[in-house]
Amino acid sequence: MAFWNPEIETMPREELQKMQLKLLQDKVTEMYGKSEFFRKRMDDAGVKPEDITSFEAFRKVPFMKKTDLRDYYPDKLFVVPYDDLVRIHVSSGTTGKPTVVGYTQKDLDNWTNSLARGMTSFGMTNKDMLQNMHGYGLFTGGLGVHYGAERIGATVLPISTGNTSRQIQLMQDLPVTALAGTPSYYFHIADECERMGVDIRTQTKVKYGIAGGEPWSESMRQKLQDRTGIKVFNCYGASEFYGPMFLECEAQAGFHIWADLCYMEILDENGNPCKEGERGELVVTMLQKEAFPLIRYKIGDISALDWTPCKCGRTHPRLMRLSGRADDMLVVKGINVFPSQIESVIGEMPFLAPFYHITLENPNFMDYMMVEVELNEQYLTEDMVELQRMSHELQSRLKDVLNLKADVKLALPGALPRFEGKAKHVTDNRKYD
Repeated sequence: MAFWNPEIETMPREELQKMQLKLLQDKVTEMYGKSEFFRKRMDDAGVKPEDITSFEAFRKVPFMKKTDLRDYYPDKLFVVPYDDLVRIHVSSGTTGKPTVVGYTQKDLDNWTNSLARGMTSFGMTNKDMLQNMHGYGLFTGGLGVHYGAERIGATVLPISTGNTSRQIQLMQDLPVTALAGTPSYYFHIADECERMGVDIRTQTKVKYGIAGGEPWSESMRQKLQDRTGIKVFNCYGASEFYGPMFLECEAQAGFHIWADLCYMEILDENGNPCKEGERGELVVTMLQKEAFPLIRYKIGDISALDWTPCKCGRTHPRLMRLSGRADDMLVVKGINVFPSQIESVIGEMPFLAPFYHITLENPNFMDYMMVEVELNEQYLTEDMVELQRMSHELQSRLKDVLNLKADVKLALPGALPRFEGKAKHVTDNRKYD
């Protein structure tokens, strides 16, 4: 069993949590002195650094929210001068202003080491070649994965996004053993390989995949692995953290959250801690972040935390697969709907491809939801009875899962848009004025 840093990665839980509390206390004290924003928030809440004597006491510290990052745009949350920064990344800014994140050299080192630990945990070594299909530039995915792979000594092919035929050519011509990209792009690669008559199993050496940047279901992963022979490991992170930084190990049983770098809370709708293993909203504190502090940040993801030691021997907590987001939750006829629920249903049905789109309308102020899904090419038919049967099966299963009727439309293979970055699955045309 390979470890990047065995002393840290196998530390007993009691020692890890003792370390976490000390790092929390140090970070709160540091930010109270350095950050006007943080100091005012704590003063308004009547909390002083010396009050943080336990994890329970730490919960008195006010939350940070996405709106704070926009309100203090671009750099008013930085706590070091530009002279101490070595890099800037900027989020895509899907709502409002983008998020600008600064990095010191230590920040980059911690980010890189986190990914190096993760890559090592699922079997990558200096003998591997990673074809990085993430975009480079302001987006954190490309450079984050790039430096993590280089840190373990792997060879990196920085091909970036797009030019799918060239991606496939290089997968064949070079000894590429690992890929990194978004889940939807993996399926696009698989589609193109089939169209070109390329067998990934026999005509390439690819055995590992790192998937991040967008949610997908376990059934979708299994479908991709069965189809390509590539074992795909999920990656979790956000530009606010550093970037993508937490990976699954070879057991594929949750993201290993390095407790010396990050403290995660799982809270219920009232802001109280969930029982261990229960799902709730994720709140993140980065323990060693220098330039851009992140303390009790409500990122909006819904998940659970498991401290049970992993089969791989690592003792750090594991974040379970995300089941949705508190801030992209759709409310349809008063019912909470997550796109990930719909994706999970699609993944159950072999006659469906993983490409889908949700359209919301409200004619006469009544919500209406249409789910359009591509047929798997192997199940193409002109038999109207069979098409109707498949459509009814999908509609019925969606109603069971969502407790809501959705109209469905089966589309031809290739009919829906493909995305090289994050897939855009929802069009909300509802009007409320």
